[in-house]
Amino acid sequence: MNVFAQLIQQLESTNKTTQKITAIEWFLAHASNEDKLWFLALFTGKRPKRSVATNLLKQWVLEQTKLPEWLFTECYAAVGDLGETIALLMPHESQSADKSLAEWMTEIIALKDQPEEVKKAYVLKSWSELNTTERFIFNKLLGGSFRLGVSSKTLINALAKYYNLEATAVTHAIMGDWDLYKVDFEQLVTGVYTATTKSQPYPFCLAYPLDKELQQLGDRLLWQVEYKWDGIRAQLIKRDDEVFLWSRGEELINHQFPEIILKAEELPFDFVVDGELLVVKDKKVYDFSHLQKRLNRKTITKKMLTELPVALCVYDLLEWNGTDIREQSLSERRGMLETYFSDFISEQFYFSEIISGSKWDGLDELRQNARQQNSEGLMLKNTLAPYRAGRKRGDWWKWKIDPLTIDAVLIYAQKGSGRRSGYYTDYTFAVKKDDKLVTIAKAYSGLTDKEIQEVSKFVTKNAIEKFGPVRTVKPELVFEIAFEGIAYSNRHKSGVALRFPRILRWRKDKTVNEIDTIEQVKKLIR
Repeated sequence: MNVFAQLIQQLESTNKTTQKITAIEWFLAHASNEDKLWFLALFTGKRPKRSVATNLLKQWVLEQTKLPEWLFTECYAAVGDLGETIALLMPHESQSADKSLAEWMTEIIALKDQPEEVKKAYVLKSWSELNTTERFIFNKLLGGSFRLGVSSKTLINALAKYYNLEATAVTHAIMGDWDLYKVDFEQLVTGVYTATTKSQPYPFCLAYPLDKELQQLGDRLLWQVEYKWDGIRAQLIKRDDEVFLWSRGEELINHQFPEIILKAEELPFDFVVDGELLVVKDKKVYDFSHLQKRLNRKTITKKMLTELPVALCVYDLLEWNGTDIREQSLSERRGMLETYFSDFISEQFYFSEIISGSKWDGLDELRQNARQQNSEGLMLKNTLAPYRAGRKRGDWWKWKIDPLTIDAVLIYAQKGSGRRSGYYTDYTFAVKKDDKLVTIAKAYSGLTDKEIQEVSKFVTKNAIEKFGPVRTVKPELVFEIAFEGIAYSNRHKSGVALRFPRILRWRKDKTVNEIDTIEQVKKLIR
């Protein structure tokens, strides 16, 4: 644990990518194979579920410290993280338990089905054996919510540098359904298992937001233009008569979309295609809120299959009968896709529409009207480009429609975590409904550091009520909220749900009397 704790300290103490890469390289040189596998598993989302309920951890630390609950709540609000709060409140220990990260994880996993008294004894003993930093990490591992202060790109680059490999090769090697109890870390990272894993998806090719004039892209005929859909990006894989459906988030989602699996099983060849999962009914693409109803369900009922039929809008062909064709140009891959799959098009499996044209004229109007089709805008893809892992500037561009906006007032605020734990950075906004206010969205981004400090001062001076770490504030600060889509929702008091809300700007020129009403907001629903 000591080696892992030093890594976390180094990652959290800097924002510089080069220093983070150096820290990871140091960890790779000093950690055991088992600890390195757990490090990779935690990073890629393969962490176990919570072993101990957070309310029990809170109860036990109150018993040990003899603190009144109100003081613990104030400490939690100031720190912004339960695991860190507990680590700081418990008596400081200088010793370090002589256990590896792998040993701690094995014990934590075994704890899950134990009775409460066994869990309590184990946790209290562990707290007493760890210093503050290690205790914080232990709490995060225990709670199943551990996050590393490093981006996926930085981790990939660190692994590639350490093992002298191409970053794309490392990305491919660690994607997919690998079992940390059955693999060797070095063999995993260097791609030994890649060729033998039938389910292995490829790293997704991604796009940059368009940041130039269309004419600067050159000849329009060298660009494939498609609608950008708001669904779930996915790779459908068929190898040796086995079918796998992977989301971009590296989740195997076969059971959630059985109609797509059945369709793939009918196809008489092996392949890997890239596409978008969408709810499509009577040839109309529905917005993401409809697809969301199909997600994370153990069972998909016949009624749901009928009312929310899902299709895969196919963009690209990445592998054909066992041959990786990603290095071929987009025009070649698209030609193969249409040649081999045209006879198998159906309601569940169809090609993305290519918007024809020899000039750039007229595309902006199509983009601006894309929301009428529940599209997010347009995709511009260089027909000469291969299918790359990640983003490559100049290959793919996303040209999104302008966001929808409303004016809303701040009514709740909560402090953030990490370097922003001393400021209120999590906000809840409301609009008018008759003579009252109704919550419409939460937002966590869009303000500058200076504006965050200003808002925090306002919240501190104008807090009306406290609900744990949340503060109710006087409804005076008005903000323009941007979002990508809107739909009716029974789960929200307002009756609507906003897609990707964020703060566009602070409207210091407006008062609460000038914010939007819920009726005005609902008019944005098409």
